[in-house]
Parts: sequence; C-alpha cells; structure tokens
Amino acid sequence: MSLSLFSGVFDLPWWGLVLVALGLTHITIAAVTLFLHRHQTHHAFDLHPIPSHFFRLWLWLTTGMRTREWVAVHRKHHAKCETVDDPHSPQVLGINTVLWGGVILYVRESAHPDTIERYGQGTPDDWLERNLYSKYVLLGLTLTGLTDVLLFGLIPGVLILLTQIAWIPFWAAGVINGIGHWFGYRGWFTEEASTNMSPLGILIGGEELHNNHHAYATSAKFSIKWYEFDLGWVYIRILEMLGLAKVKHLAPIPTFVAPRAAVDEENLEAVIHHRYDVLARYFSAQREAYVEELRTLKKVAPRDAERLRVLKRWLMRDERTLLDRERASLAHGLAISPALQKVVVMRRELMTLWGRSMASKEQLVAQLQDWCHRAEESGIASLAAFSRQLRSYA
Repeated sequence: MSLSLFSGVFDLPWWGLVLVALGLTHITIAAVTLFLHRHQTHHAFDLHPIPSHFFRLWLWLTTGMRTREWVAVHRKHHAKCETVDDPHSPQVLGINTVLWGGVILYVRESAHPDTIERYGQGTPDDWLERNLYSKYVLLGLTLTGLTDVLLFGLIPGVLILLTQIAWIPFWAAGVINGIGHWFGYRGWFTEEASTNMSPLGILIGGEELHNNHHAYATSAKFSIKWYEFDLGWVYIRILEMLGLAKVKHLAPIPTFVAPRAAVDEENLEAVIHHRYDVLARYFSAQREAYVEELRTLKKVAPRDAERLRVLKRWLMRDERTLLDRERASLAHGLAISPALQKVVVMRRELMTLWGRSMASKEQLVAQLQDWCHRAEESGIASLAAFSRQLRSYA
C-alpha cells in the first residue's frame, strides 16, 4: 500500500496544517470559555440551544470532558479557593504541580462523587448527555481522530489529534489554574491570589483576565479596564446580535453623588457592593501618600527615604499575597513613616467592614462613619480625599 493513500483529502503544506490545528483548538477554547465557563458554571449569559448544543458536541468530540464534571470542579475551585480543599491551587500545591499536572488534579477531583453531586447541579441531563456524551467519552475522540486522518493524512492527522487532546489540559488545567494564581498583575485585590496573565485575552479567549473573573465571577465580560481586551466577549456580543445569546450579568459600575455629610445605609451598601473598586482606589490614594512621604523624607532624612524606596515593591501589593518575611520587612520599614503606617492600618480596618457578617447595619454604618472621620482628620491629603469619595458611593 503506497503512502499516497495516507495523504488525506487536503494536501496542505506544514504551515497550513499548523493553521488548521490552531483554528480547531481555538474553537475548543471558545467552547470552554463560553459554554462551560461563562454559561454553564456561572450563568453569566443565556445561550440559545443551537450554539449550546454545538459547543457540547464539539467538546465531546475534542476533549472527552463531561460538562457536569468540569462545572463541578470549577465551582468548587471558587468556593474553596487557595485552601487545602481547592482542587488546583498553586498557592497550596505549588506552581509546577498545577502547571504541568493540572489535568491529573482535574481527573482526581472529578472522580469524587460528593464534588459532582454538590457543585454540578443544573448542567445538561438530557437523553444525549446520559446515553452518549457522558457514557461514551472516548467515542468522540475516536471519531475526531479518524476524521483528522481522513482529511489531512495519517501522520498530520495524528499530530493534529494529539494537539487537540493536549490543548485544553495544558492551557486550561495548567496555565489558567496555575499561572492565573501565581504570576501577573492584579487589578482587583480579591480574597485569593488570582492574577491577570495578560491584558489582551486573545490566545485563551479572554481567560487571561483571571483576576477580573474572580472579582466579578458572574460577569459575562472579563475585560474591565480600558486597556483590556476579551475575545470571548466579542463572541458573546456577536451571538447576542444574532439572537443566540442574552447577557445576564456584567461587572457593576460604581456611581457617585456629592459627598454625604454622614454615612448612611445606602452609602454602606454601595461601598460593600463595590468593595473591589473601593480597594483599588484606596491603593491609588496609598500610592499618592507614599510619593508625598518620599518627597518629604528626601529633604529631611535621605537615608530614611532610601529605606522607604525599597519598601515600595511590597507596599503597593496586596498584603495578603506577601510572604511572611516580606510582610515582616514591610512592618519593620513602616516604622520610619508614621503617616504611611497609618494609611496601611486604616486600609486593614476598611477591609474588615465587608468581612464582619455578625455586625448589624447600624453598627457598620457607625464604624464607617468613624473611619471617614479619622481619615479626614489624619492630616494625610490623599487619605482625606479618598474618604470624601467614599462618602460619594451610591
């Protein structure tokens, strides 16, 4: 039998085969971020049955993943993030374990019936799911493999199939779950260590904006800052214009009124609701206080100014992400600046407001009012300005 029999229907050059592989795997990426993640897991938008079933069929053909299992594992990740019960936290298990062994962690967690039962509710449970997609998970991959070989030839087809199989385990289970909680920038100081790996969410369909997602998990749009781009959101808008999708949730946009004379319940609720925006603005005020303090120390105590300059890399980070030695060095260094020390302490106090579930609204209003009073009497210009803005949240 000649090798020509294995050339496939399409005789493509190597770069053509690469483009085909990238195109096919990008459809899989879109299926994961749109169908599994934003639609099924977080109900951020409704999806018409036609694209919904297409994505489900495509995932069966190219990944062998069961919808209910994927949803359950990811919901548990959000519920138990960065704890020993998190299925894939690099903060707990180490970056190498999650980056290179993320798929093993996923398979291990998906084998726990209690995880699936508790976190997998509301996923498709029709005849196709029960009798085909969930029952014969390897059949889809087999059909895809045969199709790849038929279309592109034996060796190219096998290589394309292997790429399709490895694509999601590496990018989703490894990169997003690993690097997305280890390295990048944090636009929002969430309770866990999530990061935005890149402001341009193109390669992984917007999943690069992982910190944004953890801040506003039910938002259909992952990009928030003006310089961020979410390709998945582009696809959702196209589907919406075609009448095939309906957005349900987006990240809240804060509104402001003239500063209130005193904090009231509406102001308190707005501050708690927009707590990530509040904290981001506080860090901007903290940065202004740092610059002013550094400018003053340069004139009166140059050596202290140099010590303060070293602290910047820790001072401008979320304290919860610091190592113990970094946190200790920060505390020791802040002793040279009572003003900055006050700014850091008052930031911690502010963050406790949305963590005190046992306090009544009246108590929280009084605490926030006292906080604003002390901030405006602190003599720190940026802190006082921030407090006035805090009383403007509506």
